[in-house]
Amino acid sequence: MGNALLDTLREQRQMQLKGGIYHRTQVDMTYNSNHMEGSRLTHEQTRYIFETNTIGIDADGVNVDDIVETVNHFRCIDLVIDHAEEPISEDFVKLLHRTLKTGTSDSRRDWFRVGEYKGLPNEVGGTDTTAPEQVPQAMQALLKTYPAQPQLSDILDFHVHFERIHPFQDGNGRVGRLVMFKECLAHGLVPFIISDDLKFYYYRGLAHWPSVPGYLTDTCLTAQDRYRALLAHFRIEY
Repeated sequence: MGNALLDTLREQRQMQLKGGIYHRTQVDMTYNSNHMEGSRLTHEQTRYIFETNTIGIDADGVNVDDIVETVNHFRCIDLVIDHAEEPISEDFVKLLHRTLKTGTSDSRRDWFRVGEYKGLPNEVGGTDTTAPEQVPQAMQALLKTYPAQPQLSDILDFHVHFERIHPFQDGNGRVGRLVMFKECLAHGLVPFIISDDLKFYYYRGLAHWPSVPGYLTDTCLTAQDRYRALLAHFRIEY
């Protein structure tokens, strides 16, 4: 399944085919991942940006960073497709962050360190994360223990620890979910998109891993089932 899907994504990207699995993946993953992090763009606006590279400005206005990060996220998904079969590395994770944040207001702040590990302490959900000076060592240790042929549980475990390290000043959730999608593509697993209606269960799963692994696992299996249905709809073998 993994090769067939990856080949199809690459082929449809090259063809610039509209209305296929590549198109749906770009729009659905970008909308949901950005929306979880506070973007106010609608699914329809996200789709319109992907299809036309433009957007109509309504009376409510649109945050420029939302638009820039949406376009950047499309590029991140392309990077995931291009590099799917390569092992995860610090350089690739940093490339995703740099691509996501280039041209945003954050990128004009020297302390933000686009494409580099954070320089200031941060927290997630009121919980402390790894101190900036310890991030390189923590990331190297995480990558060293990650198996060459991971199962879904290994990918989820990596994701949880990545989010607890929180290596970047911002954008960790989106980068982490991109890496999960990449690893599923690379290892023949049905990839998945955490949709907005699963957000609460996803965050609960992160918070309670590994004491209650079923929380996160079941959420991701639900998301897998939805993506599997898309594959069936587009008649992609899996």
